[in-house]
Amino acid sequence: MPEATSSPAVALVTGSPASIDADLLVVPWFEDDPRSAIDGLDAATGGEVGRALTSGEFQGKAFEMLFVPITGGSWRAKRVAIVGAGRRGAADGDVMRKVASAAGHAARQKRIGRVAIFVRGGGDAAELAQAAVEGVTLAEFHGGSYKTKDPAPAAAPQWTIAIDGSVDSAALQRAVDRGRVLGECSNLARELANEPGNTLTPREFAMRATKLAADVGVAVEILDEKQIAELGMGLLLGVARGSSEPPRLMVFRHEPPGAPKTPVLGLVGKGITFDTGGISIKPADGMERMKDDMAGGAAVACAMRAIALLNAPIRVIGVVPTTENMPGGRAIKPGDILKSAEGKTVEVINTDAEGRLILGDGLWYARQLGATHLIDVATLTGAVIVALGKFTSGLFGTPAAFVEQVRAVANRAGDRSWPMPTYDDYMEQLKSEIADFTNTGGRAAGSITAALFLKEFTGGLPWVHMDIAGTAWADEARPFMPKGATGVAVRTLASLAFEKLEEKTEN
Repeated sequence: MPEATSSPAVALVTGSPASIDADLLVVPWFEDDPRSAIDGLDAATGGEVGRALTSGEFQGKAFEMLFVPITGGSWRAKRVAIVGAGRRGAADGDVMRKVASAAGHAARQKRIGRVAIFVRGGGDAAELAQAAVEGVTLAEFHGGSYKTKDPAPAAAPQWTIAIDGSVDSAALQRAVDRGRVLGECSNLARELANEPGNTLTPREFAMRATKLAADVGVAVEILDEKQIAELGMGLLLGVARGSSEPPRLMVFRHEPPGAPKTPVLGLVGKGITFDTGGISIKPADGMERMKDDMAGGAAVACAMRAIALLNAPIRVIGVVPTTENMPGGRAIKPGDILKSAEGKTVEVINTDAEGRLILGDGLWYARQLGATHLIDVATLTGAVIVALGKFTSGLFGTPAAFVEQVRAVANRAGDRSWPMPTYDDYMEQLKSEIADFTNTGGRAAGSITAALFLKEFTGGLPWVHMDIAGTAWADEARPFMPKGATGVAVRTLASLAFEKLEEKTEN
């Protein structure tokens, strides 16, 4: 298997907390844990853990932290950090992932050299271990690459995952390796989404995505504007008209030897490297954030890398149309008509509803390449933020069983998602007097009408649309996540390549 990155491997040890050799031992602690939950810990800290619990200084609430030196007994760790993990009944893999990430950030700030995460929680030990590795790997991301005066961040600690009890060592090692790959590929997507629009142009985006995917054996093809025109992709070319930067269409193929002919998972990501809104220009306040409008495309490219590194057993196709949306002299105007590669015509009502246009041609092309199941990922609508806020992605699609399958995978991966309706009644809002349909249905149910626009290009295949407009960027720092790009959907997309895909279709 190709190397994921040059990052050091995460070690795996089994045994009691007292036997773990580390500069810092991180122990998740639940609100309903008794004082004796970790045998010998209170005595090893000279009674400090018990004192903090008794006084209420530490209560086990999510992401509380108490750092205490080891002062006695036979414990090998130098210090222990008990980290609040909430109530035990809710302690799943996502909690473990966030606890590990929060502890990882704190350890880096303190410049601690060797950190061991003691895995506790409900559910399968391998799943918890994988989540913990993902968490500490996410803590390695640094978004300040353009700073010239601030001191460089501390090097990442040497990580160890520790588990006590009877375990399947081989399964645990596979989980640790898998978690490292998924965490690192998520960080690569964050790095891409964090790039400013003047450096990450469509051509640069395509070049970087080619390298990160081709390096691990993914077949990559980049179509230029002439090839895009030969395919008749009038929606992608229409959006690109306002920019001096030419568009590109990235195509990724994972075709492992011996893979069955079907299913073929098709991943389609929105790749708008900067979105001004075009002629329907956005307000200036906050427009700088529109550099991350290619987060869906980054998720697809980096998921393809993870899929290859993890040797997914099925064929997977990735399609990322990429362009800028600018208000140049040749830009599309409200009222213009565009013709898609599928032959359907679209009346442009608002040029700021451009993501669905390029995705329409992208979904069509994924079908031409043989996809049997479609997942598209996009920072598509502000309306989904109104509906679900900043912590949950919207899921839309058909059939319902396939949507539920994607939701379950996404939630296990830490990409919290929620299904939204796609009733045909909403198509009334996309009616056009002179074209097949419009590109926006107005403010009411804006995320739903956007999804139904995309459905027009799915050819009746099982399809799910992930609207990550609220989750692709963290506006405020949290204990487990700094401000900035989140890498949402990478782990979900990669994990779906290991699922038995729902094959039923609906009309």
